[in-house]
Amino acid sequence: MPPHRWLPTPQSLARRVEQALEAQARTSGSSYTTPAKSSRSIRNTTLRSPSSLRRPFTHSTKRPSRPPAEDPAFTSILDNPPELVRTGQRHGPGLIILAIIPVTAFLLGTWQVQRLGWKTELIAKFEDRIVRPPLPLPPRVDPAAIHEFDFRRVRARGRYAHDREMLVGPRMRDGEQGYMVVTPLERGGEGSTVLVNRGWISKKHRLQRDRPESLPTGEVEVEGLLREPWKKNMFTPENRPDKNEFYFPDVKQMAALTGSQAVWIEQTMEPNLLEAIDMQNKGIPIGRPAEVNLRNNHAQYIFTWYGLAVATSIMFYMVVKKPPSDISRRVRMNKEWS
Repeated sequence: MPPHRWLPTPQSLARRVEQALEAQARTSGSSYTTPAKSSRSIRNTTLRSPSSLRRPFTHSTKRPSRPPAEDPAFTSILDNPPELVRTGQRHGPGLIILAIIPVTAFLLGTWQVQRLGWKTELIAKFEDRIVRPPLPLPPRVDPAAIHEFDFRRVRARGRYAHDREMLVGPRMRDGEQGYMVVTPLERGGEGSTVLVNRGWISKKHRLQRDRPESLPTGEVEVEGLLREPWKKNMFTPENRPDKNEFYFPDVKQMAALTGSQAVWIEQTMEPNLLEAIDMQNKGIPIGRPAEVNLRNNHAQYIFTWYGLAVATSIMFYMVVKKPPSDISRRVRMNKEWS
C-alpha cells in the first residue's frame, strides 16, 4: 500500500477530535455543542495556518546587543550620585543680614562716641556761661548773636503786658498738669519788648482772674537765661493763635503776635519747698533753676550699640563654624569621589 494512505487527512483528524470530545462530555455530564457545529468549528480551526495558532505567553523587550558599561555615554551612579542635601549652599540670605548687623551696630556705636564728645563739650560751655554774673540786656538785641550767648544769664527791667499773655502747654511738673506763662516785657525808653517765660502754673490757675497775685502792675526786674528759639519736633501739633492755644514756644510767631523782638528769656529762681508750695497755691509762676538741663544719654547708646555688635559677631562666628550634619557630611564625601 502506498505510504501516503497512512497519513491522516484533515477530515479524519476532525472526526477523531469530535469523538474524543463527545466521550469526555459523557463522562463529566456536561453539555457541549452539537456535533455539526463542533465539527464546523474544529474544521475551521484546523484549516488555519499553524503560525496563527502561536500565542506568546510573555512580552519581553528587545535587549541591547552589548552591555551598558561598554556605551561611551553611560554614567554610573558612582560617577554622578543623587543629591540628598544641598551641601553647596548651607547658608542663605540670612547669613548676609547677620553679617551686616554687627558692622552697622559698630558704626552706630562709633558715631555715638563722637556725639558724646560733642555733647560733653557743649554742656561744659553752657555751664561756664551760667556761673558768670548776669549781663544787662542791651536796648536792642541782634537775633543772630543769640547763638553765642545761649544759656547766658541776663537782667532786664520793664513792665509786663498781661493783656498779651500766652500759655504754652500742657506741661507737667511733679505729676501735675499745667502751663508755661509767656508774657511780653515792655522796657522803657529805647528798650525793645522781649518775651519772658515766667515759669509754670497749674491748670486750675489758667484764667488770670484766679491768680491776681501773679499779675504785677509796676516795673519789675527779671533775671533769667537768654535762650535760642525752640525747634518743634514732628510729634508736636501746630499752634493755633486764633484760639490762644500754643503747644510749643514758637518764638518768631509769638514775637509777631505781640509786637516784640524774637528774644526769649527764661526767668530763673530757686525757691525752697515751702515757697514753691505757696507760689503754686497762689498761681504765681515758678521759674526754672539756673542750670543746664540738656540730656546726655549717649553713653547708654554706646553701650547698647557696641554690645549688639559683639553679640551678633559671636552669633555670626557660631553659624559659620557650625559643623555639618552627618548626612550632609556623607553627601559631601560622596560628591568628592573620583
